[in-house]
Amino acid sequence: MGAVGVGLVDCHCHLSAPDFDHDLDDVLEKAKKANIMALVVVAEHSGEFEKIIQLSERYNGFVLPCLGVHPVQGVSPEDQRSVTLKDLDVALPIIETYKDQLLAIGEVGLDFSPRFAGTDEQKEEQRQVLIRQVQLVNYHLSILIVLKGADKVLLHAFDGRPSVAMEGVKAGYFFSIPPSIVRSGQKQKLVKQLPLTSICLETDSPALGPEKQVRNEPRNISISAEYIAQVKGVSVEEVIEVTTQNALKLFPKLQLLLPK
Repeated sequence: MGAVGVGLVDCHCHLSAPDFDHDLDDVLEKAKKANIMALVVVAEHSGEFEKIIQLSERYNGFVLPCLGVHPVQGVSPEDQRSVTLKDLDVALPIIETYKDQLLAIGEVGLDFSPRFAGTDEQKEEQRQVLIRQVQLVNYHLSILIVLKGADKVLLHAFDGRPSVAMEGVKAGYFFSIPPSIVRSGQKQKLVKQLPLTSICLETDSPALGPEKQVRNEPRNISISAEYIAQVKGVSVEEVIEVTTQNALKLFPKLQLLLPK
């Protein structure tokens, strides 16, 4: 393999999800065996924060924590709702406590689906929650959202048009590709257009796996790498090498993990 056995980086996964409560150690062992060198674990709400930090301490240097407040809140589908500034007020002191341990702020964004943000007030509150989190980001944190002034940006599971994505490429943003690419015409078109230098790998575990309704896990990241190699007409080794270098540019703190 190129570059002295470069490992893969899963740039976006949800290991604090209840789906992993019964066998997480096993899932992480399988990830290590699948040549994954780092897992970037993201949060959606403050209830997950302590769990993610504990996980990152237990798997120091392998599980890298990101804390953030997602635009849609609620643990179960029945109680999902648009985020409020109160949600952020609960989260901010915890983020402040752990800021030196964080790789990034995430997962953040906007979700204006009518079900969640049916009013202008809800949309504006989502914007405020996002802006305030972007303002938290200082020189040593990366940010997982498109915003003017944010220079380290990862667009995860981007499902817009390739023409829109190319604007992101011009701005220097990265796009992470999940294993669901094998069943998504949109993601296949996207990868055809994106330069490899703008692509990272992710699983979004437990979602966006190669099969619908089947729990996804980090070891499936090789499926993304193999599919991208096929589309680009390059070796899997090259995809791993370039996407890992991209992850290192996106998350400068990852450099600390590289073997000296």
